[in-house]
Amino acid sequence: MELNCKQDVIGRLKNKQSVIGIVGLGYVGLPLMLRYNSIGFRVLGIDIDARKVSQLNSGKSYIEHISSERIEKARGTGFEATVDFSRAAECDALILCVPTPLNKYREPDISYVISTTDALKPYLRAGQVVSLESTTYPGTTEEELLPRVQENGLKVGKDIFLIYSPEREDPGNPNFETRTIPKVVGGHTNECLEVGVALYEQAIDRIVEVSSTKAAEMTKLLENIHRAVNIGLVNEMKVVADKMGIDIFEVVDAAATKPFGFTPYYPGPGLGGHCIPIDPFYLTWKAREYGVNTKFIELAGEVNRNMPEWVVGKTIDALNSHGKSLKGSRVLVLGVAYKKNIDDMRESPAVEIMAMLGNKGARVDYSDPHVSDFVDHHGHKTGLTSVALNDDTIREYDVLVLTTDHDLFDYRLIEKSARLIVDTRGKFRESRGNIVKA
Repeated sequence: MELNCKQDVIGRLKNKQSVIGIVGLGYVGLPLMLRYNSIGFRVLGIDIDARKVSQLNSGKSYIEHISSERIEKARGTGFEATVDFSRAAECDALILCVPTPLNKYREPDISYVISTTDALKPYLRAGQVVSLESTTYPGTTEEELLPRVQENGLKVGKDIFLIYSPEREDPGNPNFETRTIPKVVGGHTNECLEVGVALYEQAIDRIVEVSSTKAAEMTKLLENIHRAVNIGLVNEMKVVADKMGIDIFEVVDAAATKPFGFTPYYPGPGLGGHCIPIDPFYLTWKAREYGVNTKFIELAGEVNRNMPEWVVGKTIDALNSHGKSLKGSRVLVLGVAYKKNIDDMRESPAVEIMAMLGNKGARVDYSDPHVSDFVDHHGHKTGLTSVALNDDTIREYDVLVLTTDHDLFDYRLIEKSARLIVDTRGKFRESRGNIVKA
């Protein structure tokens, strides 16, 4: 029975007869949907947000780097979105792409993973494969998904197949797409792994098999902690270099010429996005269960969390050097997305910098060619809108703080027109009297 079920699932995937269910239609789920749709699978998207579902079914995108034309084309070739979780029974594969944030105590919040699995549970059936892609701590798939998937009598590895395959999306990166980013896959059993490989090898150029779901979960954390720690290192060196009158960006550029043993990481105003500022805490929290204190990782996190305060301090010093106080000054923050050339504000350090400046009495506006309306952490519009940059508007502000170095900014205009610039991204390399490196 086991062999027949497994072979049937693999056969349907290889013949593209399977219905692919994508649960969570955000920055991870939507590109994955488009990829499976483009190679001939019927895809059903499931999301709790009725507004998003309505937009997608109308052929409209809500993510800047994914065009509405692509959504409309997918709608015409079998894609459909729904808020009805009972339709999960129609799907042969269920890929979970839901958020895994931190709670107010900076502890892992896997409530979305659990509530989504609970919502799917009544509709799970034999012959399905369930894949979790959300970043989480090692053991989540075994401890939380496995018992829920088996609750109604299904046997994982025989009737239904459970895998973990971490997402690796990099929004706005023109060099990689869903197809070309290697996919790590770990199964609860060997049979699960075989099915997981069959699921993803249809859509992804290279599959990387690991021995367990725990190994796959740890792989994702290592990838992002590697970045967080190295960014923390260079952010700390930035502070030291600044005290010594050294340009850290010049130093990193010079070090990057070494053809071996060095990977360049550049400092900034702090960490942003859904992964890098959050993922280290998933490991440090879980490590305590094993009596391990991850001091090195936590120290890097502390350095990175202090960067917005450092930027505000440099802004205060810059204004003071020009005979002005921060209180009452007009400040324009350039870029509120967490990284260049995208519209995603999640965990953006610019948001914290704006709040800190405002709390100290500054009159703060922002300009971002990718974010027309400023939204709070709950996704609600605040009424603050992006300022269009021209010579006149730039001259109205006492200081411009560059927090996100979008390519669409006119840097020559900014440098020419601004009274004072606080540069957190090393965009203005020449030393001038109106430019302060932060």
